[in-house]
Amino acid sequence: MRPPTRTSLLLAVLAAVVALPTVAAGALPSAASAPAFAQTVAANSQTYPDSTGENPAAPDITSIVVSNNDARMLSFQVNIANRPQLTQDIVLLLWVDSDNNAQTGASVDSGDPPGTDYVIELVRGEISLYRWDGTGFTRRFGDPSAVTLSYSWRNGPTVRISASELGNTKRLRFYTLVISGIAVDDQGTLYCPTLPATPCPFDDAPGGSAGLFSYQVKITPATLVAKRFTQAPAKPAAGKSFTLRLVAARSDSGAVIQDGRVTCVGRAGNARLKAQIARVVAGAATCTWNLPPTTSGKTFRGSVTVRFEGLGLTQAYAGKIR
Repeated sequence: MRPPTRTSLLLAVLAAVVALPTVAAGALPSAASAPAFAQTVAANSQTYPDSTGENPAAPDITSIVVSNNDARMLSFQVNIANRPQLTQDIVLLLWVDSDNNAQTGASVDSGDPPGTDYVIELVRGEISLYRWDGTGFTRRFGDPSAVTLSYSWRNGPTVRISASELGNTKRLRFYTLVISGIAVDDQGTLYCPTLPATPCPFDDAPGGSAGLFSYQVKITPATLVAKRFTQAPAKPAAGKSFTLRLVAARSDSGAVIQDGRVTCVGRAGNARLKAQIARVVAGAATCTWNLPPTTSGKTFRGSVTVRFEGLGLTQAYAGKIR
């Protein structure tokens, strides 16, 4: 089925199905409160538990695990104990308040969780991203491309998307709804075939009027790391030049530094030596000194420091001069 230009489930099915928790478990969550999560299971991985067993016929969310890596890729792992495989009747909706601001995004009377800016919809095996446009969730020209959006299913879905496609979010709130028993008619419209007598089974997290879960995107600050540090020749020799080369790379991207400011410090015994070369050469921070003939038997101590875009790295060397 071709992804709709507007979240069809929100308009055609959601109002009928989700309106029922007003009686059973409370209305769609308000922005006023946010439940605490249970534990941190790994570096910047948060586990959010959900109550179980509300409806034996419904997908039963047991927990949601949210994490991100240093490339700001977000992962939402929705654990559903009784749905080991994805079937065509299951629909997942994941609303995200990407700016952590309940005053922006979906309005209170929209039928969506107030303050949410995006919704991710998994329908009949296809996953799509929609953005709040002031009246509803749509796809418009200029919206994030969603090229990073993907999912897999193993005892529930794991949805992955870059924070850059969610408004470069750093702190967010989210709410998840999973419905089963959904059908599609000849026009491609989703509907619940058991309505109005019986609603399609569903589960949401957080349930009732508990609010939205909160999550903060964190990354490890980038550093420069040494990829290679070499000497030429292998040992310093009196009356000859001696070169130290440092290949440095960014920790976040692995990109080798091709430019930057190089500082060279060298001593033969107690005498300080001036470097003849102090620059990046062919991707290596390079320092070259001329060792006077009188330095034989002394210890050469040198260091190479490279700085680039506020990051710095220093490598030191010590060896006896032949």
